[in-house]
Amino acid sequence: MKFWKYQGAGNDFVMLDQREHRWLTRENTDKIAHLCDRRFGIGADGLILLENRPGFDFEMIYFNADGRESTMCGNGGRCIAAFARQLGIIREHSHFWAVDGPHEAKLGRGVWVELKMGDVQNIDRQGDIFILNTGSPHYVRFEKDIQNLDMVQEGRAVRYSEQFKKEGINVNLVRVNDDGSLDIRTYERGVEDETLACGTGVTAAAIASCLYRGLTAGHAEIPVHARGGDLAVRFKSDANGVFSDIWLCGPAEKVFEGEI
Repeated sequence: MKFWKYQGAGNDFVMLDQREHRWLTRENTDKIAHLCDRRFGIGADGLILLENRPGFDFEMIYFNADGRESTMCGNGGRCIAAFARQLGIIREHSHFWAVDGPHEAKLGRGVWVELKMGDVQNIDRQGDIFILNTGSPHYVRFEKDIQNLDMVQEGRAVRYSEQFKKEGINVNLVRVNDDGSLDIRTYERGVEDETLACGTGVTAAAIASCLYRGLTAGHAEIPVHARGGDLAVRFKSDANGVFSDIWLCGPAEKVFEGEI
């Protein structure tokens, strides 16, 4: 089986081109988990299938490292757009289908890829904690110091709490810097560990930070520093708390390719 390995800000994925040959199906949970295993397989935060989809450039089917099909992955969406360009399917623009519906991607020079996310509303706020869905469910908590916390312990305490243990939730601890940028650490369900970046988590943090800081409605672009690299989120918001025209921006590049 031919595979490609991509990463976006340290969030890494195994990519398979299934347009002509069906290597894996949704039922191959154990095989997908094995391929994502960092000791016995290729190693990745997730695995993505690129397949044909009528009316779109392609379809993205995403699996977490545990082998289970999951909700939308923002960095995975940026990486599959870069993968599609490498395969010659697209050039500077893409319109593809994912689990949460249609997505648009813009590909700049080099490794820069921008992914349009779905609109966000109905955000639940509990003090410094925000619960919102940016294609995947996220818990965002603002802290003054996130570097010295045990992210796995903090993440598991929330993810396996009575409120979230059934469906799971991604946990983000965020610091607002003096220049308006954010630092973020993320624990991802399905990976059940801290990851170097999470695209939907970065998006959730940027949106939540506007509410946290009491920013007025309008356009915004927020730099976000993840452990694996720098990303940015731009969007507009209205007086009703609806966030739209959301773009997740950053690098997405091939690491290597091979056969297994």
